Amino acid sequence: MFKTPLTRLVGMPIAAAVVLFAAGCASLGASKPEDAVKQRAEAYWKARAAGQVDKAYELTSPSYRKVHTFDQFKMQFGNGASIKGVSVVKVDCEAEKCTVRTKVEAAPALMGVSVGTIATHLDEIWLLEDGQWWRYQDI
Repeated sequence: MFKTPLTRLVGMPIAAAVVLFAAGCASLGASKPEDAVKQRAEAYWKARAAGQVDKAYELTSPSYRKVHTFDQFKMQFGNGASIKGVSVVKVDCEAEKCTVRTKVEAAPALMGVSVGTIATHLDEIWLLEDGQWWRYQDI
C-alpha cells in the first residue's frame, strides 16, 4: 500500500476544474457565423483565383454537387476572366443564411483587347447545412 500526499489529492480535482473551465471559455469564444462564412468565402475565391477549381467546387452546397458534376462546374467556372484580387467586404447572417458582399478584381479575357483590371461587387448566398456553411449556387 502506498500513501498519496493530501496536496496531491486536493490538487487533482482543482486541476480538472481548471481544465473544464478553460474548455468552457474556449467554446464561448467560438466564432460567429459571420466569421466562419467570411473564412469560407475567402477560401472559395482564393481557390478560384489560383485555378484550383476542385477546391472551389468542394465549397458549394451538397445539394448543388448532387445535381452538378465537377466537370460541369469546371466548364462554367474554370476559365474566363483572370482574377487579380478578391476581398470580402461584408457578411450579414440570419439563422441559416448569410449574404456575402465580395469585391472581385479581374482582367476579362477578350480576344485582342486589353481592358485592364475591372472591379465589381458580388452578392453571394451561403447556407448552413449539416452544421457547415456552403456557397449556394443556382441549380
